Amino acid sequence: MLHTDLLGPLPELLHKGDTTAPTRVRTPTGDDLWLVSDYALARTVLTDPRFSRAAAAAPHAPRLNTASPSPSSIMSMDGHDHARLRRVTAAAFTTGKVARLAPMVQEVSDGLLADMAHQGPPADLVTAFAAPLPVAVLGALLGVPPADRPVFDASVEVLFDITASSDEQKARHRLLLVDYMAALIDRKRRSTDDDLLTELIRAHDDGVLSRAELVSLGLALLTAGYETTVGQIALAALAVLQGVLPPSALTDPTRAEGTVEELLRTTPSTPLSFPRVATEDVDLAGVVVRAGEGVVVSLLHGNRDAAVFAEPDAIRPGRTTPHLAFGHGIHRCLGAPLARLQIRTALAGLFTRFPALTPAATPGEAVVWKDGLVTRGLARLVVTW
Repeated sequence: MLHTDLLGPLPELLHKGDTTAPTRVRTPTGDDLWLVSDYALARTVLTDPRFSRAAAAAPHAPRLNTASPSPSSIMSMDGHDHARLRRVTAAAFTTGKVARLAPMVQEVSDGLLADMAHQGPPADLVTAFAAPLPVAVLGALLGVPPADRPVFDASVEVLFDITASSDEQKARHRLLLVDYMAALIDRKRRSTDDDLLTELIRAHDDGVLSRAELVSLGLALLTAGYETTVGQIALAALAVLQGVLPPSALTDPTRAEGTVEELLRTTPSTPLSFPRVATEDVDLAGVVVRAGEGVVVSLLHGNRDAAVFAEPDAIRPGRTTPHLAFGHGIHRCLGAPLARLQIRTALAGLFTRFPALTPAATPGEAVVWKDGLVTRGLARLVVTW
């Protein structure tokens, strides 16, 4: 059973996930999906090639929301095509490459916190810190000019919502993002920049990527690493402000890494996987998922499966069972090492600089949750010190 008092608003279908067997749920689009919340079954669905992401991107596949997945996106591919695109980008997210980004991430984090201190309390932690950090980091990695942030800031959130925007709004924002990325690629083709997007352009010129795949891959790297990391930083900070754990758990280098892993497990910004569609009949714990039926995994429930995690709601650094916050299998989040680096750096810096951080007003005013999204996050977290 999920203790939702600290979790904020969740998609309605997640309230039906406290079972070991798959549960039939109705999505806001009127589609029926199988919801899997058991940890072991979740790992099965996320690794079994009979549950296809490509099939889930087909025109009439069952959906979580009305946003249409792009078939040219790495997140909508299986097998050889997925592996081909993943190879192009994987080198940028190795442990060694990410470690070399640490000084830049630290510098950006320190600068944002210095700006907060200079401006004085109160401050909205989301807009002053949690959001601009991944924007700056992803921008530096991909080569996105800082001045371009307003172009994609609002549009990204729309693509992750379930009920918060209309079909027309989703389509318009998707077109805006595609047009922006296409124009940025054309600009960078004439430059001598040394960044990941320029490397992807070279891969396209070498015939490894199509033009559509190049645009989709650039957008996937930018958007997926933005919304989720913003949410995770703010959610982790909120856990400290709510007394779930002391600030020292994040500022002590010997405890911080394990604590962040537990925050990722217990309060993930992505509570649901992308849907998959069965390509043949599959038996899941006695429930037969028929070919053509959709399946979605509750990462949130899987991460709190009491059969796997003792005291599942407790923060216990040092657990050895891997959580599902970044997914599992071939579609496991490519940018997980970079996300971890940003979250650890942000939280350590925040509570070192402001050890007495507290909500600035009554909880109803200081903490405002986003609602209607497939991701979890805060629209506002007003703090003082």
